[in-house]
Amino acid sequence: MKVILSFLVCYISFALYAERPNIVLVMTDDQGWGQAGYMNHPVLKTPHFNEMASNGLRLDRFYAGAPVCSPTRASVLTGRNNDRTGVFQHGSPLRLEEKTLAQALKKAGYATGHFGKWHLDGLRGPGVPILKDDPHSPGAFGFDEWLTVTNFFDYNPIMGRKGVFEEHKGDSSEIIVAEALKFIKSKKEANKPFFTVVWYGSPHNPFTASEVDMKGFEDLHENGQKHHGEIVAMDRSLGTLRKGLKDLGLADDTLIWFNSDNGGLKTKEVGLDSVGGLKGNKGSMWEGGLRVPCVIEWPKGIKPKVSNYPASTMDIMPTILDVLGLDKNNMNALVDGVSIKALFQDDLSKREKAIPFHYNNKTAALIDNNYKILKPSLSKNEYLLFDLKKDPVEANNLFNENSDLSQKLKNELDLLIASVARSIEGKDYPNGIEHEVPVRQFWYESPAYKKHLKTFYGRPEYKRYDKKIEAILNITSKK
Repeated sequence: MKVILSFLVCYISFALYAERPNIVLVMTDDQGWGQAGYMNHPVLKTPHFNEMASNGLRLDRFYAGAPVCSPTRASVLTGRNNDRTGVFQHGSPLRLEEKTLAQALKKAGYATGHFGKWHLDGLRGPGVPILKDDPHSPGAFGFDEWLTVTNFFDYNPIMGRKGVFEEHKGDSSEIIVAEALKFIKSKKEANKPFFTVVWYGSPHNPFTASEVDMKGFEDLHENGQKHHGEIVAMDRSLGTLRKGLKDLGLADDTLIWFNSDNGGLKTKEVGLDSVGGLKGNKGSMWEGGLRVPCVIEWPKGIKPKVSNYPASTMDIMPTILDVLGLDKNNMNALVDGVSIKALFQDDLSKREKAIPFHYNNKTAALIDNNYKILKPSLSKNEYLLFDLKKDPVEANNLFNENSDLSQKLKNELDLLIASVARSIEGKDYPNGIEHEVPVRQFWYESPAYKKHLKTFYGRPEYKRYDKKIEAILNITSKK
């Protein structure tokens, strides 16, 4: 009888979710708004990015939740501004009080897997395997399976599969896509819908690429060649992912949401403009630090088009819950993003809710359709206002020229700042901040990693920390 009941439960569960798409979130690390062939980049071809853009919804005004990586990752998983979640800057830990997209989908019957960079557990420095008992591991936030590292990673990485260290050979982008496809295939065989997160470590520095992938970039300096080579490998791996879904017969029923985690790097670092002529780069609240490439592909549910509708990573969770018909109670009560599901089939002319930014508890901004108001410093009474349609490079401050609009947006921004201050204090959670928040630190400083330091010592990706490891372990320098 128990066997029959178990079978019925599985059958009913599958039937309930058969019409819901599988979900794959793909995020690159430091890819700028202009770094795709479809943006008429002077040297990058990116055939797979281009094909995905032609077959899906290409959002040319899509914004990372913040100008650096960890905060944006928090906004993806929660639908909330990063400072509300306690993720103020790169390496800050995500609070356990937050409700995440992975938890919501797991509750709804989805298998959940995370592959690649995590960077939400309070650890800084080049990526090392996440430990099994890390209280802020992907498992703590709803992921059944995870093959991850704490931060960025490149060739031949050592990674953690639910805490078990594994050596991998080859390009990091290809590695995590291959592992994600193994996960996806196993869920298809089990008749289980899946939520798969693929967070690349590329094209973040230090740059590493094969000779083949650097072809065509000979006119750039060495770092520029390697950086663009990493994007070539990443583009190829995206093609592998899309082909893998087709070969498994899952492409039509899978929603892939692709975007970068923050704006691109400076020209002097990578050899060419990475932000498509916008102002600023990674780390800044200018458009070049926030606007990123984004394509959403779902053959069964999206009408291909290019849109200038403003959207952000804070919209990912509300949109997916809307697509799946899941209750809003799966999110925290105060959410900053909105569902853009309607954009999948129709053209939307106006966003009803401004996109909020509040970064590192030091600066804030709002994007209200064509207008952007920015407060460069929370400690100063200075406001900047730009018409992004007429002035995409943010050269002309209109704040003192348009009193009615300026005052309206200033009031909204001031309300946001006050609201986030309450969130930072834990006022969004029914019982406040109940769990201890880890200290933001480098992994070599963490007592939990001390017994693993010899594993990392001497590896090329951690070479810059060899002296620190030697001091901690009292060992003689390797020659």
